[in-house]
Amino acid sequence: MRISVVMAGVNGAMAVGLGAFAAHGLTGSEMDYARGLVEKGAHYQLVHAVALAAIAGLVHHVPDEECLRLAAYAMLAGILLFCGSLYVIAFSGIAAFGAVAPIGGLALIGGWLLLAAAGYRCFR
Repeated sequence: MRISVVMAGVNGAMAVGLGAFAAHGLTGSEMDYARGLVEKGAHYQLVHAVALAAIAGLVHHVPDEECLRLAAYAMLAGILLFCGSLYVIAFSGIAAFGAVAPIGGLALIGGWLLLAAAGYRCFR
């Protein structure tokens, strides 16, 4: 689960950096839409970076590590697809990437459900 800790740190740093860029670099009313997309992506990325760190911390407390591993991979895929598609739209203006966001959202939801399954298996 070392990859979860590494990815938590990388994604947390990226989220803070992109959020700061949105706040300070995407100024003016013509940038409102792009700024909103980057802020939303950064928010979701940061929340899921924290979740990845929590998953890594749980690995020694859950007998079946497989659900945790799958939860981490699902969340990583969700960050890439959901947050990544928002960033691509914001920085390139290619709205077609909006079709990717729901797939990423489903991956994030799947990650949370896998985390719930790991908890259920551990504490029943």
